[in-house]
Amino acid sequence: MTPYDFEQKVAVGIEVLPQRVRERMKNVVVLIEDEPSAEDRKQNHLHKDETLLGLYKGIPLSQRGSGYGIGMTMPDSITLYRKPILETAEERKVSVEKIISETILHEFAHFLGMNEEEVRAWEARHHQRE
Repeated sequence: MTPYDFEQKVAVGIEVLPQRVRERMKNVVVLIEDEPSAEDRKQNHLHKDETLLGLYKGIPLSQRGSGYGIGMTMPDSITLYRKPILETAEERKVSVEKIISETILHEFAHFLGMNEEEVRAWEARHHQRE
């Protein structure tokens, strides 16, 4: 899959998010990179055989005070990692779109302020409904 095709699938993955979710995505940018950087791997305590599908960086909505956004405020970011997503889709024998969607929702949950444990519990409840 070309980087352009992947980018198009990410755009569709964002468009199909529920409207209530998209409306809350203020001052956040979605980026695509091939793989996590050495710095991101180190900050996330990844072992050599581990990787990330996505990564949220910023100030979660739940932690933004009344002064947030006054003056110059850089956007938060959700980065999707193309190669690990493609590999995971192949390993799990599911569509790339499914992994992209799951990753976007996972990172958006961090944007809302959920920690990793809360996100995993939320995902488990979501998967039970499917």
